[in-house]
Amino acid sequence: MRRQDFYTVASNPVMVPEAGTNVLFGGESQTKPAHRLGPKVYDFYLMHVVLSGKGIFECGGKRHELQAGHTFLIEPEQLVSYESDQADPWRYRWVAFTGPEAPGLVAAAGLSATQPIADNAANRRIPVLYNLIFNSFRLGGSSAPLKAAGYLHLLAAEYREAAQQAAGNSGPEAAEGSERLLQQVIHYLSTQYAHPVSIEQMSESLGYNRAYLSRLFKRHTGVSPVTFLLKLRIDKARQMLRERDELTIEQIAASVGLQDSLYFSKQFRRFYGQSPTSYREAMRSLNKPQ
Repeated sequence: MRRQDFYTVASNPVMVPEAGTNVLFGGESQTKPAHRLGPKVYDFYLMHVVLSGKGIFECGGKRHELQAGHTFLIEPEQLVSYESDQADPWRYRWVAFTGPEAPGLVAAAGLSATQPIADNAANRRIPVLYNLIFNSFRLGGSSAPLKAAGYLHLLAAEYREAAQQAAGNSGPEAAEGSERLLQQVIHYLSTQYAHPVSIEQMSESLGYNRAYLSRLFKRHTGVSPVTFLLKLRIDKARQMLRERDELTIEQIAASVGLQDSLYFSKQFRRFYGQSPTSYREAMRSLNKPQ
């Protein structure tokens, strides 16, 4: 028995001119058999996720046969057409958006004019986020544009994560994934060193097993994350010893996430062969006017 066709859409009630990304509208449709749109162009980004059924999407001279779990992207001013299957017409949700940050958001999601298709059948959050955008506009209110933009960014994040998972654990994609994870670890430690963070907290924050992260990090850098974090803290303290003469040794140690000043002094000597006090005095003598 064929599903009853329907079409529903909800538009943004309030535009935010200064926003980097403006979500225009969202909707859902169970199409009729062989329902066709195009060839035509849009002046905004339009993204569909197929919930059920099948259909054809044509763009850039290529024909894509799509089914449940597929996403297809339409870029502004791109000539496209899409048509639902005669026997099993598709049901899909969509979101339209524009703004100066929209191209970067699309690229971050792993979609483009040359790669307009994504297969995310295993990700149940993606269709839900489309629906949340639609409901934001359906319920209305002055906060609707902000909510919709937030859901759109979460949607891009889901696509990005799904693409990374689909890359698997072999070949160039795996190497790229490892490099990306390595940069995440370095960024995390470089921004959190001043706090009493632990490698366990970092691993949990990034969503990886501690042992796996430690092995990956040491394989690429030659040191463990623990050693990297300690060296980062000591190097930052060394800079502060030169530049912040008004701070005590204890204050500098605390400022780089080391609450025990004796431990800090011991580790400073380990890396630089002298105590923090001796290093500071040497720097003062060096900078003293002759």
